[in-house]
Amino acid sequence: MIRSYGKEIRYELLKAVRLPAYTIPTLLFPIFFYLFFGIAFGAKQVGGVTMAKYLIATYGAFGVIGASLFGFGVLIAVERGQGWLEAKRTTPMPIAAYFTGKLAMAMLFSATIVLLLFTMGIAFGGVSITFGQAASLFTILVTGSITFCAFGLAVGNWAGPNSAAAICNLLYLPMSFLSGLWVPLAMLPKPVQQIALFLPPYHFSQLALNVIGAGRGAAWGHVGAMAIATVLFLAIAYAGYRRDEGKMYG
Repeated sequence: MIRSYGKEIRYELLKAVRLPAYTIPTLLFPIFFYLFFGIAFGAKQVGGVTMAKYLIATYGAFGVIGASLFGFGVLIAVERGQGWLEAKRTTPMPIAAYFTGKLAMAMLFSATIVLLLFTMGIAFGGVSITFGQAASLFTILVTGSITFCAFGLAVGNWAGPNSAAAICNLLYLPMSFLSGLWVPLAMLPKPVQQIALFLPPYHFSQLALNVIGAGRGAAWGHVGAMAIATVLFLAIAYAGYRRDEGKMYG
């Protein structure tokens, strides 16, 4: 059983590395954003910290959401369309190993994005961050990917292989902007700030910002919102999974 999980994780990572359409934009998109805004406006103060430090948290959340949403949403939709997931179900491999492999892949890419942002911020943005803050921020951002993997799983289990990427972008980009991941929320209009309260990326980013002293609201409230969102996404994903089972087995 352990060997099955290990092999699935290994080959999922290998497959992702061999997919430049996933690997390159997933890793570079948040880094380019940080270069344009975090480095260029790094000395500006926002939320009591420099912009360079603030944007490590928000662009870190942005990158993690992208890695998780596309790693599950698009890849699962494509594999469903190819019949690969159906083939997997006919093998003795536990189906949980398939999803565990994708989760491990998304978390590894998330960890890489966060470490790259730390490097950029410290080397070029003049960011000063303690080891404790860096460790806490890294842990929150990487473990928070679980919520958005569930989100991607919900999309992947319902969307078709040709529409999944468009649907993910349609959800990912507007939610990121409205949640204050691109531009600090305080700089956005009041109506947008109210909308953000209902979006999971907002709560995710605030958990990260709390680590550096720039967040809004109590951590427990954001954790609760993330937990509720995760359960909701998993319920939607399970309904899609059962729908496919019904089509195959009646």
